Amino acid sequence: MASKISVLLVDDHAVVRAGYKTYLSLSDKIGQVYEADRGETACQIYLQNQPDIVVMDLSMPGIGGFESMRRLINRDPHCKILVFSIHNELVYVTRALKAGAKGYITKNSVPETLVTAVYKIAQGGTYVDPDIAQQLAVSITNEPDESEKIKQLSPREFDVFCLLANGYTVRKAAEKLCLSYKTVCNHGTVIKEKLGAKTLAELTLLAGRQGLIEAQEN
Repeated sequence: MASKISVLLVDDHAVVRAGYKTYLSLSDKIGQVYEADRGETACQIYLQNQPDIVVMDLSMPGIGGFESMRRLINRDPHCKILVFSIHNELVYVTRALKAGAKGYITKNSVPETLVTAVYKIAQGGTYVDPDIAQQLAVSITNEPDESEKIKQLSPREFDVFCLLANGYTVRKAAEKLCLSYKTVCNHGTVIKEKLGAKTLAELTLLAGRQGLIEAQEN
């Protein structure tokens, strides 16, 4: 590429942003690196600066990664988004790619993977972590019905589903997502209808089967 690649890093952890900003800056192909700690800020910075690549975490306070992607792509269909997440479960990967992401890598990847993915996407290509890509190829031919049901959830419903299934109360989920208590209750009702679940326990079991239950820290 003739000009240097500008990047917008979106992650709510300042230390994570600082580390990867430093690493990206070591490359002579990377130019300006912008930072945002949540999706709302990312949308503003993107409109103001039009970076070449958006490197997006999924688990953030506020509107979250999936809704951020939806808004960015609605405003600019040519927006190039690379998801950079702790989640390696296929349900996250497929949702991200169907939402319009051009690539998906995990934070367990070596730093060089981030730079490689940014280069490739900036040049018009796509990049999915090789291990995830192999799992994805196998799953396409034998995808369980539950995964199909989960895909029916909107980005915000998916965020609420994951929080409730991981033990968040409705009030705590509302606080984390900056939503009202009533809104989260309404989402919970819709989620149960779409997934065919009657209780929170059933939602949790379904989430566990799909690898959406996060390990609890001691």
